[in-house]
Amino acid sequence: MTEHPTSHEGRQPLAARPQERTRPRQEAAAHAPKPAAGGVPAQPPAPPSSQASPVPPVPSVPPVPAAPPTAGSATAAAAGAEASAAGTPQDPTGVARREGDRLRFVGAATRRIARGIDLDEIVLGLCRATVPTFSDAILVYLRDPLPVGDERPVAPFVLRLRRTDRLRLTDEDTDGTFLAAPQVPVLNPQADLPAAELCEVQAGGALAEVLRGVRPVFGDSAAARAALPELLGVEKTVPTGHRAILAPLRGRRRVIGAAIFLRRPDRPAFEPNDLLVAAQLATHTALGIDKAVLYGREAYIADELQRTMLPEGLPQPTGVRLASRYLPAAETARVGGDWYDAIPLPGSRVALVVGDVMGHSMTSAAIMGQLRTTAQTLAGLDLPPQEVLHHLDEQAQRLGTDRMATCMYAVYDPVSHRITIANAGHPPPILLHLGGRAEVLRVPPGAPIGVGGVDFEAVELDAPAGATLLLYTDGLVESRLRDVWTGIEQLRERLAATAQLTGPDHSPPLEALCDDVLDMLGPGDRDDDIALLAARFDGIAPSDVAYWFLEPEEQAPGRARRLARRALARWDLEELSDSVELLVSEVVTNAVRYAERPVTLRLLRTDVLRCEVGDDSPQLPRQRRARDTDEGGRGLFLVNRLARRWGATRLSTGKVVWFELPTH
Repeated sequence: MTEHPTSHEGRQPLAARPQERTRPRQEAAAHAPKPAAGGVPAQPPAPPSSQASPVPPVPSVPPVPAAPPTAGSATAAAAGAEASAAGTPQDPTGVARREGDRLRFVGAATRRIARGIDLDEIVLGLCRATVPTFSDAILVYLRDPLPVGDERPVAPFVLRLRRTDRLRLTDEDTDGTFLAAPQVPVLNPQADLPAAELCEVQAGGALAEVLRGVRPVFGDSAAARAALPELLGVEKTVPTGHRAILAPLRGRRRVIGAAIFLRRPDRPAFEPNDLLVAAQLATHTALGIDKAVLYGREAYIADELQRTMLPEGLPQPTGVRLASRYLPAAETARVGGDWYDAIPLPGSRVALVVGDVMGHSMTSAAIMGQLRTTAQTLAGLDLPPQEVLHHLDEQAQRLGTDRMATCMYAVYDPVSHRITIANAGHPPPILLHLGGRAEVLRVPPGAPIGVGGVDFEAVELDAPAGATLLLYTDGLVESRLRDVWTGIEQLRERLAATAQLTGPDHSPPLEALCDDVLDMLGPGDRDDDIALLAARFDGIAPSDVAYWFLEPEEQAPGRARRLARRALARWDLEELSDSVELLVSEVVTNAVRYAERPVTLRLLRTDVLRCEVGDDSPQLPRQRRARDTDEGGRGLFLVNRLARRWGATRLSTGKVVWFELPTH
């Protein structure tokens, strides 16, 4: 049953007072018109002044006819009017039937409005529920912009025409174009719509007074006659002969808009009870709009949170290609606790991370963001994978006793073609070899992050060139239809089948591989969000790497210049000799000054020439501007001017200073 609102004076629901309705209806029977056939009320003969009051004099329950009048109903209405003029009493059965029709209409209309989730669906539900059953046309104005929750509305008070709807030619019209029957024009033929697009509500004006009163009013009342021109525009008016109801839309805290219901001249005029119908429809619509605006704000926050917590793009480190996917658990919960990351490390290495915080709520997303930031910070310190998981476990315990997560942390070295993996309760990764063989890697499972008091173990495995490593969360392999190990086996078989399509000598494209993996999920086969990270190992050939140890002595810079010159000659890059020798000399000189153990020098040739100098001093160099009288302090200034990129990274055993030069 539909709950009927109390009156504005706080009285009981109208439907609960049948005794109060009986006598006024009997007294008004001699003056009220007879209802037309089919439950459509006939036009009352009362003068316009009788409709000026916004509160109906006869408190009865609202709904209206379920269909527009037909020729037969118009004849019946005329007959009813003649009978009323002759003093014939109304049929109690017909009155009861009409009251029941009104109740059913209001119930169906409010249910249709309540089905909407977003703003457009709710407004469309109001239009579809009222046209043509209650009115022949409707105009819906909403505040622009709509306030959200407790937000203070933006001044000035502006109403924007959100949607209009009119009687359609046929029920099958679905293209959104509303047409009137040629023989029965709905609106003024000189204007498509009798309304302006924008309306600024003047403080103290007639429209402001109607909106402040909240109650619907008839279009020919004194208040509406003054308010409608302000709302519709000076040059726009309600077409001659049309009947109208102006209904304010009030949400939980304030008026957020207005609705205008219009009827044709050949249609029975609105009755006093129709004001209650309009009030009920306006109330349900306004409350639904309030909910939709709040839901839209939450969805916007979820989208922003997802965009902030997850990486906007993946880096392009040397020797490895990356691709990723993220799928939320549902459209209504667009962010969760799953994350992935790829972090460049010194020595052309890259850290690959995939984690899963329990749950897929805003709280899970917030915890995920903190753990991801912690993992990035720990990766920057170049800690071993097992140490990274240990510190993540401590961080999760500091966030709360019930903050649990799983995580897989791997470090790939393209020079040695090796990968080091540590696991914290996460599903094992799958390695797809170049020939098409898919292998579930044997990695110690470990305990989830947040348990505390456990040790994590790392394993070092081969990462051959052309192989693809797939890291994923359990949402990809576990659901109500299968357990996690069954899902892992199905994923392995899917990867192997995809690799067979590209042949034994070619690896499948990464992006297509990720899409194919997600296609294994059938409808209803996903209960959790999914994070997926795929890494294609290209590696760096040994012939493109030159590596030396230099003793921390005065002769080290000169020896470094000679070694670099020979390597460049071997790679046919003699044109870079002058720049490389100058920069290598400056960086090695700075390292020798503070180092106590041998300094490392490494050159890597890929699409760029990369030089890395490492020492055991943790102090990072910083660029400064030397004065004219200073003898030093210009080394990093030269590096900054000549190199395409440069940087310094602190390690657990010291630091690495690197720079890159284009090879062409």
